[in-house]
This record gives sequence, structure tokens and C-alpha cells, in this order.
Amino acid sequence: MTLNSDNIPEVALGYLAAAKGAALATVISTWGSAPRPVGAQLAIADDGVFQGSVSGGCVEGAVILAAQDAIRDGKCRVLEYGVADEDAFAVGLACGGNIQILVEPIGIGDGPDKQLLKDAIQAVKTRKAFACSVNLMDWSRERLNPTGLISGKQGNLFIHVTNPNLRMIIVGAVHVTQTLAPLARMAGYDVLLVDPRDSFASKVRFPDDTFIDAWPDEALAQIGLDGHTAVITLSHDPKIDTPALAAALQSDAFYIGALGSRKTHAKRVAQLQDDGFSDTEIARIHGPIGLDIGAKTPAEIAVSIMAEVTERLRKP
Repeated sequence: MTLNSDNIPEVALGYLAAAKGAALATVISTWGSAPRPVGAQLAIADDGVFQGSVSGGCVEGAVILAAQDAIRDGKCRVLEYGVADEDAFAVGLACGGNIQILVEPIGIGDGPDKQLLKDAIQAVKTRKAFACSVNLMDWSRERLNPTGLISGKQGNLFIHVTNPNLRMIIVGAVHVTQTLAPLARMAGYDVLLVDPRDSFASKVRFPDDTFIDAWPDEALAQIGLDGHTAVITLSHDPKIDTPALAAALQSDAFYIGALGSRKTHAKRVAQLQDDGFSDTEIARIHGPIGLDIGAKTPAEIAVSIMAEVTERLRKP
């Protein structure tokens, strides 16, 4: 059984709940210009309905057909597509590369049982890492301790590690937030907003967002910050931003950023120093926030912030 950090495994279980057969297709190996990373997944129902992506191109069509065969015969299989295949140009492999895709029927034959899949989904929902291996020779599966493991093939085993969803905590329900929150969701983040000011924390202004009704330091303690969390402060109010930054600095958050001019940030740094934080700790704050792309409008600033968060995540 293999998992990724989005909702594809849950989609597959939903197909089963609707009395359909279901399978998961997972990228288990890539080389060269493969367009999707190891762990990318596709959920397929027996009627051909699907969700997700393993190539971003027309290889999906072939994978769906193979998945329907797997549902019928109950057998797992590994598919391989490379530069020599006629679909290579369509899936971005024309510069040289290949992908291997594991197809697993769920709950029948060689495939994983539903309970193991449910256990894995529950682990991710409770923000715990989950790891398992699939033996590509006999299709046996084993749950593993995820500590120190990374997803990929090791000999005849495919090891898949699923981490908690990426999460972004935005402190300050300001104009920039109205663009940043949906951008973050599109990039795969769970988004939570914090702003104790009722006039700002309005469902009229943020109809699709979840607010934590508490002052920032209390809210961040309530949420619980981990290494898969980014904390962004945008309120411009030091009574709101500084306690949030102090809480973030005491956590494993992978990104901490604060909106404001260099002068404003210098005042913020001085306050944090007075509060006992070291220069090394304070240096974790990206301030002024965002990549320097010449952003002027709130939407452009949101793009610069999302770009910097992505850079920190992918190029630590």
C-alpha cells in the first residue's frame, strides 16, 4: 500500500463506499525529466472515474486501463514508461527519462486491505508520519517506523513515507491574506487564519477560511506547530504579530515570515531581543517577507510570499 499527503487514498476508499472497485496508482521511481515526483498518485474506480495525476499527460489513460484490469484480476502490477514510448513527448519525457508506476487494487487479491489504508489516513489526519513498504516480488506489505526514511525503491522494496499535510498559519486577516490564503491552498497547504479583531476576521471577507478565535500566542499553542508548518504574520500590529513570532520561534516551523518595512522589522527584532531571543533564533524570521520581485499590490506581495515559502520548503 502506498500513500501521499493529499486526499487521493480517501478518494479511493470513497469509490469503494459507493460500491465500486478501486485501485491506487503510485509513481515509485523516476529518472531524468519525469514530470511527477515519487509518491504522486491516482485513484481509479472500476468505471474509469479517476482523480489525481501520475504523469500530467496521456499516460494516465494507459494507467487507468491497467488499473481496471487490476481491479478485475486482483493483481498488482508495475508499469514503466520511458523516452522510447510513443507517449513520451506527451508526458514530458522527450529529453530523456522514465517513470515506474505501481498499480494496486484495493481490498482484493494482491492489493492492500482497507483497514491498513484507513489506519494510514488516520495517522496523517492526526499529523503523524506514516511509512510502509511493498515488496514488488510478492506484494507483501509492512508498516515501518518512518523516522529517517524517505520514499523510494530499495532493491525489491518500495518504501513510501507520508508526512502530515503542509500547513500555513496566517496571522492578520488583511488584504494580502485574501490572495495568499487561496494561493496556499492551491499549493497544497491547509490554511488557518488568526486575527483577534472581529472586523478583520469576517466570513464576509474570508468565506472559505477557518479562523482560530484566540490571541496569536494562544492560537498557535492551540494549533500546535511542527516542521511542516509555515507561520506568516501580516497584521502590522506589534501587539498581534510579535507574540505570534515569539511562539513560532519556539517551534519547529519550517518557515517564519513577517510583513513590514526594514525599519518596522528592526523594531520587531529589538523587542524579540528584549524578550530573550538570540540573534540566531531571530534570524529564522524572513523579514521583510517575500522574495524581492518588486511587488507593489497586495496580490503581488502574496505571490512573493508564496514564492519564498516554496523556496524555503524545496531548497532549505
